[in-house]
Amino acid sequence: METRDKDTVTAEVEQASTRILEIIDVKGSPSEPGAMTMPCSDDYHEEDPYYAYHPWSIYMAPFAELRKGMNRLRVALPENGWTITKDGKDGTIGNSPQIVAESDDHALLLDVRLHKEVKAEHSPAMLEVTVQSRCYRMPATPTEPEEQPPNMWLP
Repeated sequence: METRDKDTVTAEVEQASTRILEIIDVKGSPSEPGAMTMPCSDDYHEEDPYYAYHPWSIYMAPFAELRKGMNRLRVALPENGWTITKDGKDGTIGNSPQIVAESDDHALLLDVRLHKEVKAEHSPAMLEVTVQSRCYRMPATPTEPEEQPPNMWLP
């Protein structure tokens, strides 16, 4: 497993998310949170190995515009270093259209879903996007003895 710095991987995931947003080109409201890291194992106490991911969405735009944005992705992803591995329905009750793609260097995975508005649930139409890195190990940090104040153990 490759060793990479968390900040570098997180920045790459955010950069890919920004590019995806540019390709979608829909004038809506994107959600705000940035990329974060999670452990690759089910043990959330383990920090290493880790992956970075950035879940976000675009909403407050007409469904037809969101669909056009998803269609732009279908065309532009292969031109921008991505291979589409799935283009179909996501298998949920809503059977939402879904595109899954992998970056050509196999470092990133993209999952995009187009959701219709559900008025009964007060859920707006939206494009749900997740960009995720593969798992990495953190670089080893030098272990230096912790500096102690002089005479710390003297009475």
